[in-house]
Amino acid sequence: MMDYDYLKYKKILIVDDEADLLEMVTSILGQDGFKAMKTAQTVSEALHMCKEWVPDLAILDVMLPDGNGFSLFEQMRTFTEIPVLFLTAKGEDEDRLKGLGLGADDYMVKPFLPKELSLRIGIILRRCYKGENPLVRLSGSQIDFDRAEVIKGKEHLPLTAKEHDILSVLCRNAGRIVTIDQLCEAVWGDNPYGYENSLMAHIRRIREKIETDPSKPVSLITVKGLGYKLVLAEK
Repeated sequence: MMDYDYLKYKKILIVDDEADLLEMVTSILGQDGFKAMKTAQTVSEALHMCKEWVPDLAILDVMLPDGNGFSLFEQMRTFTEIPVLFLTAKGEDEDRLKGLGLGADDYMVKPFLPKELSLRIGIILRRCYKGENPLVRLSGSQIDFDRAEVIKGKEHLPLTAKEHDILSVLCRNAGRIVTIDQLCEAVWGDNPYGYENSLMAHIRRIREKIETDPSKPVSLITVKGLGYKLVLAEK
């Protein structure tokens, strides 16, 4: 089974029209160690984020200004199978049954205990992503996200926090181009401008750890004018 700490890097989308609740849930999950969270307040915003950001789990409120969580869930299911947890109002048993009937993974009634929310999310993630392995195999090395190190031959090379974050983003998008802006935003936050040179320096150090010949990278590829792509070893 996958180590729970690695699950804390899974991307979580929180959809609710109440700004205070979004702030509370983000704070709860952040304090419990979750690293990647984004919020949306409408159906249209959530759909856009599901396609562009590609979350690993979604928390959906039932009542939304331009629709409801059930219609959002059904639209999401046309292009993604990510696990979903519904938030329902106290006493709305019909909403709970409808959400579960549609195929949602779980539900919670508002108001809820903060620790229970983190526990429920952990249970869903462990169940849905139990087949994953935090040991990522590259051409000349392996990345152990659990221990935050690169294994290359007999060497165990530690990763810094930023190197770990960068590789986590690239691994989630393995084989696909991740733009410089996307990487900077994921690693440095909502105001990523000005970090491009720092990103390049981190990429250079990562290559020194993961590549057999850092001057001729085969695992962490630069896509000129766009960004970077991580190429995993063939199984």
